Amino acid sequence: MNGELTSAGATVSEQSLRSSRAKPFTKQLVQHWNFIIIVLLGIYAGLPFLAPVLMRMGLSGSAQAIYQVYSTQCHQLPERSYFLFGPKLMYSLEEIQAGWQDTTNPLILRRFIGSPDFGWKVAWSDRMVSMYTSLFIFAILWQPLRKMGKRLPIWGLILLILPLFLDGATHAISDFSGIGQGFRDSNLWLKYILGSNLSSSFYSGDGIGSFNSWMRIISGILFGLGVIWFSFPYLDRWLREAQAKS
Repeated sequence: MNGELTSAGATVSEQSLRSSRAKPFTKQLVQHWNFIIIVLLGIYAGLPFLAPVLMRMGLSGSAQAIYQVYSTQCHQLPERSYFLFGPKLMYSLEEIQAGWQDTTNPLILRRFIGSPDFGWKVAWSDRMVSMYTSLFIFAILWQPLRKMGKRLPIWGLILLILPLFLDGATHAISDFSGIGQGFRDSNLWLKYILGSNLSSSFYSGDGIGSFNSWMRIISGILFGLGVIWFSFPYLDRWLREAQAKS
């Protein structure tokens, strides 16, 4: 009987010891979870920009590895991507066709990562840059601003991510007509709404300053704002409740 009590006491003691060891870790996680996520987001959002840097340095193997990894998450179409170390930040489809390969096949186009004449492509599109850069920035801003407003309700999250969904879906539908040939490439429908007072470069193509470019940037920022504003307060509360129960 005494042996059983001793064994039970030892078990309880071991559990208490493990619990006491876990508490400092939980406390550190609760105190620094925001910083940990910021670091991870910074790495994840920064690696696509490292790819063109590595190409510039002649480290093509390491750069190709980054392009390959991020190609699973992004179409990487060059006419919708930024280029570093070249004369222009973005190139039109016509410029890419004239200087590289005359094709509208997206499976071929996405392989173009640049050249010394063009510069080197960031490893994901301008939309993805906008999405993940805004996630990173809003994650930094959340800590000092968290007490200034209420948690974002689910309907607010839906409203903030809806523009990105609509813009991405209409681009995808448009691309079925062929890259450079769909209704989002000319945006003639927009001319009927806004008139012809704006320049033709605003309506057509994907270049900087075009309607398509602005929509990808703005919808990406709204997505980042919505995700952080909605998820961070819940994550903070969940971690604090877990710490209180431990």
